[in-house]
Amino acid sequence: MIDLDALAATKQAPSQRIQLSEIALIGVYEISKILTAPTRLETTLANVLNLLSSFLQMRHGTIVLLADDGGPEVAVGAGWSEDSLSKTPQRYPERAIGQIIATDVPLVVHNVADHDLFDASDVAALASDGVKVSFMGVPIRAGDKVVGTLTVDRIWDGESVFRFDSDVRFLVMIANLIGQTVKLHRVVARDRDRLIEESHRLQKEITKLQPTPTSTAQASGIIGESPAIRSVLDKISIVARSNATMLLRGESGTGKELFARALHEMSPRASRAFVKVNCAALAESVLESELFGHEKGAFTGAVATRKGRFELADGGTLFLDEIGEISSSFQAKLLRVLQSGEFERVGGTKTLKADVRLIAATNKNLEEAVRNGEFRADLYYRISVVPLLLPPLRERSSDIPLLAARFLEQFNEENGRELAFSKQAMQVLKSCYFPGNVRELENCVQRTATFAAEASIVASDFACGQDQCLSATLWKGKASTDPWPKAIGGLGPFSAPPAAVEAYREPPQPARSIAAPSNPEALHAAPAASHGDVFDRAGGDDSERARLLEAMEKSGWVQAKAARMMGLTPRQIGYALRKHAIEIKKF
Repeated sequence: MIDLDALAATKQAPSQRIQLSEIALIGVYEISKILTAPTRLETTLANVLNLLSSFLQMRHGTIVLLADDGGPEVAVGAGWSEDSLSKTPQRYPERAIGQIIATDVPLVVHNVADHDLFDASDVAALASDGVKVSFMGVPIRAGDKVVGTLTVDRIWDGESVFRFDSDVRFLVMIANLIGQTVKLHRVVARDRDRLIEESHRLQKEITKLQPTPTSTAQASGIIGESPAIRSVLDKISIVARSNATMLLRGESGTGKELFARALHEMSPRASRAFVKVNCAALAESVLESELFGHEKGAFTGAVATRKGRFELADGGTLFLDEIGEISSSFQAKLLRVLQSGEFERVGGTKTLKADVRLIAATNKNLEEAVRNGEFRADLYYRISVVPLLLPPLRERSSDIPLLAARFLEQFNEENGRELAFSKQAMQVLKSCYFPGNVRELENCVQRTATFAAEASIVASDFACGQDQCLSATLWKGKASTDPWPKAIGGLGPFSAPPAAVEAYREPPQPARSIAAPSNPEALHAAPAASHGDVFDRAGGDDSERARLLEAMEKSGWVQAKAARMMGLTPRQIGYALRKHAIEIKKF
């Protein structure tokens, strides 16, 4: 421990003598670093007391914080931990602390055994070995309100009044720092609780207002009539009425930007600007300038003042794509803008405000990123007020003909051709798995149309019929992953193992006359095998049924998991269950 009197009374030369004020300054500096660390409040306060023991000859230290009703809410001592709290609750002199709170002035007691504020149990706890113990306590303020106390006790050896005065002044400085930290923690906690409550309220509202079968919600650029797409559009039409922040979740290629624009077009802000930023495409320094703008001369190349995207989107909607890729330091800057709506341009000092409706999007598992410390939890709560999962193309296969026809129409317009899909070609597209979702479908259509020799696109025109399928090249041998949290109900980009051929396509129709490709890894080829061929190749009906039952038992009777285990698609598993008359167990 550092004895302030001993240090001040050293026999060193006056120029080398350590002053009390210098030691206090060091203490304030070290404690301020502890108070700004991102840890639990109780742990932070305990660390402050542990450090105080190095600057004061204290035996015990206690910080007590008050709840809104005036009762003690938090009481921690040096060396506090959750385990020690559960075994031995923190002991503190209630009457002495009550006087400090009531009078809002520090309390100094030279000998607790002679003072009427300390009863026998207090004296026994503080001076159990019969020594004289002095006590000091100061109020912790947040603004004009007393929110707690900071108290220490130590063996009294008749120290001077000057020593008590200097230590009390030091404790008052520390208490003021603690008060600001407590105030900030409570503001953040209230804001988090409000956001969670608002998110739950909006989720309940969406649940109550179930879309009707005759829903007419429309959005330009979004093609599809499947139940999955209709459900998403109906939810967007409800959320669009408010200014709540929305987080679009989904795999790459599912059209997050289109749905963000749809939300903007359905909202009261439709007449104002829709501004989009790809956060992953810009370095942190460039991203800050893009979002907040910069003043002339703020950096090399800043030849004129430039407005940022927040200013340009004032009154409208700002879409932040790939928000999960921004750095931790920039997350703090973005959080401040989202909380207060205020920001400064790079190189500027004037505070600006913008009324912006924020829509964020990511294909990253933010929950896992928060657990790993890669994404701030407070920013996650801020942007995830209304999370919405966009369905992958494999869950809306009925939309493939509409999408493919639209992409081919665009190709014809741009290239002056009049191509059309044959019936067999459309069946090939409908049987594909498309791990790249709508973006891969568009690529497939454009590639096939470019090389089509006739006016009608046939099955043999597709790359998969020529052993040149991009999906087979990219995903061959990759293990399936599931980046989406189960609480959101998401599926990973590969529900079935990419190494299995059938896992990339819908089950073929028995009546189809298209020949299977010579290369079994051609993901988009339409096989001539029937639904049961995957089983029939391995053995008879008894062995098929036994292996199917074993897979279903191991997967907890979840068909998608059983399909992954057996290298099949969920539809093939469903067919096999019906074939062998296996009744699905429900838990």
